[in-house]
This record gives sequence, structure tokens and C-alpha cells, in this order.
Amino acid sequence: MAKGYWIARIDVHNMDGYKEYIAQNGAVFKKYGAKFLVRGGKFDPKEGSSRSRNVMLEFKDYETALACYNSPEYTRLVAIRSPHSEGDLVIVEGYDGPQP
Repeated sequence: MAKGYWIARIDVHNMDGYKEYIAQNGAVFKKYGAKFLVRGGKFDPKEGSSRSRNVMLEFKDYETALACYNSPEYTRLVAIRSPHSEGDLVIVEGYDGPQP
């Protein structure tokens, strides 16, 4: 079964307010078995637009990735995060097929 991923690109305009989101998201992500693959870090934008922060989370499957985002717990976190940042987030099903 293919894994599920959140791919987020975020611009934080109030880090003090955003810190509350960071402090609380771990419990929600743990509940849904999420694993950070990327959490900030250096990056080199090559094509298109970019934002100042990149995050990628891995879930056991696509359905779990969707369930986490749609959960009441994460909905509450979006309300905490939103006044302090703007960004893009996509939930993607991983690829499990043959490789080159």
C-alpha cells in the first residue's frame, strides 16, 4: 500500500504566534503516525515560486494523511496557525510501482 504525504510550503509572518502551532502539532501528528521527512531546513529554489519554510510529513497511507488533516484536532491547529502564516499544503498519495 502506498504511503501518504503532506507537502507544505509556508511563509511565517509572526514567529511568536506560530510557535504555539509548532508546540501543539506533535501530539496530533503522533496520533496519526506521521513522520517528519522535511521540517524547515536549507533549500535551493530552482523553478517556480517558493516560500520561506518547507515541510513534508509521511503517513502510513493516503487515507490516514487525509484523516489527520480533516480531524477536529488538526482543524483546531489550523485556526491557531492561520493568523500567523500563509501557505500551500497538498496531500499526495505516494508511488508504490516499478522504478526505473
